[in-house]
Amino acid sequence: MTVSVNRALCYGSGECAFRLPAVFTATDDGFGAVVPGREDTGDDPEVREVAERCPSQAISL
Repeated sequence: MTVSVNRALCYGSGECAFRLPAVFTATDDGFGAVVPGREDTGDDPEVREVAERCPSQAISL
């Protein structure tokens, strides 16, 4: 399952990068993003939890 961050919804809280830095990062402009090469980690329970806790609901699986 693929994980992605919708930049139109993300407001840059940084929760994803703080909670799971192996999968999520902050871009230069402060928005969340998936670390390159980690897009297929949507089946991981930790990734699912981070997606559920995203305050802007910008993470999709």
